[in-house]
Amino acid sequence: MAFLPLCLMAQEQETATTPEPAQKTKRTASEIFTGFSGGMMLHAGYQFSDDPTKVFSNSGLGSYDYYKGLPKDGACFGLGGALRVHLIDHIHIGAEGGVCTMPLMKTGSNIRTGWGGALCDFYTNWGKVSPMIGLTVGGGTMNRLFVPADSVGYVPVETSAGDTTNYNSSYVKTPFFFLDPYIGMEINLNSHMALLIRIDYMLPFGRSKSGLVAKDITWSNFMTPSGPRLYVGIMFGRLQRKK
Repeated sequence: MAFLPLCLMAQEQETATTPEPAQKTKRTASEIFTGFSGGMMLHAGYQFSDDPTKVFSNSGLGSYDYYKGLPKDGACFGLGGALRVHLIDHIHIGAEGGVCTMPLMKTGSNIRTGWGGALCDFYTNWGKVSPMIGLTVGGGTMNRLFVPADSVGYVPVETSAGDTTNYNSSYVKTPFFFLDPYIGMEINLNSHMALLIRIDYMLPFGRSKSGLVAKDITWSNFMTPSGPRLYVGIMFGRLQRKK
């Protein structure tokens, strides 16, 4: 019986020193939605194909001796924009779009690509620099204008009325679905403005002349020309999470 008070005192001390189980803290809205941004980007790059007929997507280019000398690659340039929401200070989600032009032959021929889609990327923060890797998914069109330097290789077409016409230009509009992986980085100039530098390689898929391919995507329906592009732009918004 003498030991009973001692046992009760020991039990009370053990209960007092036992830590209570930690409660899980829920993220607040400010910790989930950590910023937003939007801006414009200039880009330039180089696009290529393995065949001139794929560049212009037109079977009426003339004889083989003529079209084999047509260009199948070249420099491109354009303008685009993006709007983004920042999540948990490591994820961007949003939308972007742009227009890219690839001039050819100095005759007015060109491949003009317009696109738009949803983006998602992951980034980390190294001081004022935020490297990122991401993907844009969406759709667009390639407008293919072919204007030859002369009518060499074109056979005059004689109509029932006896008139002859040289068809010396063509225009083909090709819709497509695309995947656009990219890598880049942002350099924070201040809490509301950042310099964005990015490199992408758009992968367009679609039939050669009409229709979108949204399923059964294979490299056999990969459309050209395509190639890497470098983007430089300014993003505005709330770029840093409030501490």
